[in-house]
Amino acid sequence: MGLPEGPLRVPARLLQQPGRKAPCDLLYDKAVQAFSNGDYTNVVSYMEGALSSYTEVRHTKVRCRLRCQDQHPFDETFSDMRFTDVLLRRAACMNTCIEEKLGTQSVHKISEDVVQDFHRRIPYNYLQLAYQKLKQPEKAAAAAHTYFQANPEHVEMGQNLEQYKDLQGVKEDHFVDREARPHQRSFAAAVRLYDNGDHKGAIALFEEALVEYYKADSECRALCQWPQKFEGHDYLRYRYSLHELVSDHFTQVLHCEHECVRDLATRPGRLSPMENYLPLHYDYLQFAYFHVDRLDKALQCALTYLLFHKGEESMTDNVNYYREVLAHDGEPREVRIFKCSLTTTAERFHVAFFKYCSGICVGGPLVYDSVQLVQNSAALNGTQRVLLDHVISEEECLDLRRLAVTMAGDGYRGKMSPHTPNEKFEGATVLKTLQYGYEGRVPMRSARLFYDISERARRVIESYFLLNSTLHFSYTHLVCRTAITGQQDHRNDLSHPIHADNCLLDPEANECWKEPPAYTYRDYSALLYLNGDFEGGEFIFTEMDAKTVTASVKPMCGRMVGFSSGGENPHGVKAVTSGQRCAVALWFTLDPLFRELERLQADEVIQALDTQSVWGQGLNINPKDEL
Repeated sequence: MGLPEGPLRVPARLLQQPGRKAPCDLLYDKAVQAFSNGDYTNVVSYMEGALSSYTEVRHTKVRCRLRCQDQHPFDETFSDMRFTDVLLRRAACMNTCIEEKLGTQSVHKISEDVVQDFHRRIPYNYLQLAYQKLKQPEKAAAAAHTYFQANPEHVEMGQNLEQYKDLQGVKEDHFVDREARPHQRSFAAAVRLYDNGDHKGAIALFEEALVEYYKADSECRALCQWPQKFEGHDYLRYRYSLHELVSDHFTQVLHCEHECVRDLATRPGRLSPMENYLPLHYDYLQFAYFHVDRLDKALQCALTYLLFHKGEESMTDNVNYYREVLAHDGEPREVRIFKCSLTTTAERFHVAFFKYCSGICVGGPLVYDSVQLVQNSAALNGTQRVLLDHVISEEECLDLRRLAVTMAGDGYRGKMSPHTPNEKFEGATVLKTLQYGYEGRVPMRSARLFYDISERARRVIESYFLLNSTLHFSYTHLVCRTAITGQQDHRNDLSHPIHADNCLLDPEANECWKEPPAYTYRDYSALLYLNGDFEGGEFIFTEMDAKTVTASVKPMCGRMVGFSSGGENPHGVKAVTSGQRCAVALWFTLDPLFRELERLQADEVIQALDTQSVWGQGLNINPKDEL
């Protein structure tokens, strides 16, 4: 493997500061230089020092952040001045605390390249080679194992590990992951004991794993309080006010904290988190406590699991059993509420933050009187699903179909048959239809209708699923699938293969990997149908195996199916064998950082058009400027 070049050099005098940790990037640079010179003793000395410094700086920041947060809390009497006062005091407290422990903070500011090297465990590749040269195979084995855990595709390192296993003096317990996360290590060990029938031992380790998980969660969130970097946020260009800057910072902090849940459930070397990771602790525990006849504890754990998966049938049955045997009820265990100040008016609010337990219970208002509930999640044999009728009228369906035909869209990403060669696929976005409307190529009234009904659909989905934050557009597409004459005999394909909207469906592994190129930021999806006068084209939900159909929906004008976008809802479309099937496809996100850019531009066009309709042409506003 080609080893990376070291970071930029820092004056060597920083290595000799008494009582202070030397900067990890300087030590890393020295280690790389020593490796180039064949000085393996100093490779070990500097690289181990770099790892120690990196860890110590991180731990110091966490400790200082948590201590200052406790010393300067937001009290109940909240105001703009109080908000600013607490922030400034916390900042001063953290600066003092960190500099007392580490010295000047700027000395320990490291480049993103170095951060990535440490994240990828590159130092351990140097270390295993250096320990090998120094004839310390047990330490080389540990370094190699640590590196390989995060880089399982590295063939050469895998071969090295096999060679170390054959060396005299190298034992199995030398192959340790030096960067193993305590909560994951305890959980894995607990699962092994549980599978071997040692329920008492498993309970101790699962409880230990939970303690370590919540500790790691607090540390991860504490690290989010430092400046965040997100693409597309140019404060100078947009000339944000002070309050907008503060609000935007906390929005980014909030996004970072969301990612902690994902990070803590992701094993080294993997892009996707372990499915249902935190709730699974309580699932295992309730069974383990049952096996050792601690039904009171089992009830607590089962109730806690239901905080994450409200109404889950098998766990609800377990709770009812425990209640009946014990002859009394119980209470859930840990309920963690995190505080975050996040508004331009500096109002405080509390955010319940587990991605697994978002507080969503299904069945909210449908917003519009005409909309009718046809089937809920239970009737559709799944979770986070809904089928609605009369979302739009027959006249609106006809108008949008005419618009679709007139637009003669561009398919999907320029492909006219992206999913099957037996159908033609055409589509258009809201912004494109508004542009055509302005140019007189389609009626502006129809383009405006497309904009309005997509907003109507968004409001219905947001309300029905009782989301506690705004649902944003991620992508909106007016699409038609047309059966190609002469290509329908003996078809056995689908109009749209089975897939999930925010993860990569892997039927063989029974998993859905939430990683690129999937649109991982999408949270909810909806399809609003414009017609039913065609053959085939049923929308279907399946199990994770992409074969077992759990529900089927026949499209018709005004009918809308909505669902959460993850692996819990694999879906597809049966072949359209005759006629044309049209719909408005909508994908939504809860993360404002991933709002659809075209939608924001369309909002500005609509605002300009509305201003013209109220004030006339005197303002000389040209909506085409926004297009």
